[in-house]
Amino acid sequence: MPRINDLIQKDLSYKIVGCLFKAQNNLGRYARESQYADILEKIFSESGLNYEREKKISKTGSDTNRADFVIENAVVVELKSKPFIEKNDYYQTKRYLEAANLKLGLLVNFRQKYLQPKRVLNSRHSHNLA
Repeated sequence: MPRINDLIQKDLSYKIVGCLFKAQNNLGRYARESQYADILEKIFSESGLNYEREKKISKTGSDTNRADFVIENAVVVELKSKPFIEKNDYYQTKRYLEAANLKLGLLVNFRQKYLQPKRVLNSRHSHNLA
């Protein structure tokens, strides 16, 4: 039986994905990452989501590790605008999840023809989202 927190997080991820599609519809496929972040900040706010932009996430206190967004203190959202997602993009999102002790990340590449946010799970959590 799914835990209530898993259901809430799943519902939240669907709401975030809806915002991501709105951003791509507004800007198309070839904008800069900062432009997507700017429009997403507005869309997240209009959607009533609590978010932090450029959230510092680090185990060492370094100021260089910043997640693009952390939504509802539960989901890391990493934005990309490049021909394809690389392995280091995935691992970066995973490191943010582990450092912040969060369960779910969404890795988004707006340059793709069909927007397909990738779910990244923190394997240190014992329950997975369906």
